[in-house]
Amino acid sequence: MTKVGLLECDHVREELLPIAGDYREMFPALFSQVAPDWEFTFYDVCNGHFPASADECEVYVCTGSRFSVYDDEPWIARLKEFVQEIRDSGQKYLGICFGHQMLAEALGGKVEKSAVGWCVGVHNFQVLSQEEWMSPARQSFNLLMMCQDQVMELPVGSTLLAETQDCPIGMFRVGDNMVGIQAHPEFPKPYERALMEIRTERIGQGKVEMGIVSLELPLHELTFANWLKNFATL
Repeated sequence: MTKVGLLECDHVREELLPIAGDYREMFPALFSQVAPDWEFTFYDVCNGHFPASADECEVYVCTGSRFSVYDDEPWIARLKEFVQEIRDSGQKYLGICFGHQMLAEALGGKVEKSAVGWCVGVHNFQVLSQEEWMSPARQSFNLLMMCQDQVMELPVGSTLLAETQDCPIGMFRVGDNMVGIQAHPEFPKPYERALMEIRTERIGQGKVEMGIVSLELPLHELTFANWLKNFATL
């Protein structure tokens, strides 16, 4: 078994839980299809529950969040320190949306609200650097997005792996043990749609309508989950 720690940076709104559960249900549901030997432990970091040390798990998955990585919250400051500890320990780190931004912010990059506004619905990622663990190989892949913040500057020594039309730093790697993606491979389409609809005022009616239409496009979440599994076992 591979011990995987889910760093929970937020929780699904109560009224949306019936769709696919909380993050602690979504991520195991995704990875069980490609990595049945992954055994998850849940760390409610947004409520102050952290691993005692990075050695508690072999792999860490850092979730999305309604918070921003630059928010002045004690748990966010502590998470930045823990991400640095993961880097130094050599354990694997997989950052998803907020977790992707946290990887950049914790290691010296920069995160800000994007001038393009919200990215929602299905987005196409173009692969810029095809690495061995990205197998089966694809030149592009579709994943769901739900973000307003983006990584604007990469940490020193990073490798940019993929971009979208509206998100130049869509995916990147730091060293041989840390990777981040701005997308949400764990979201099922019904959850993405419900989230768009509940946030229509914030996102904008036009963008939500386009996002809902985009849900007709195929997703490559299992291919991507397989890439992350391969990366985690390098």
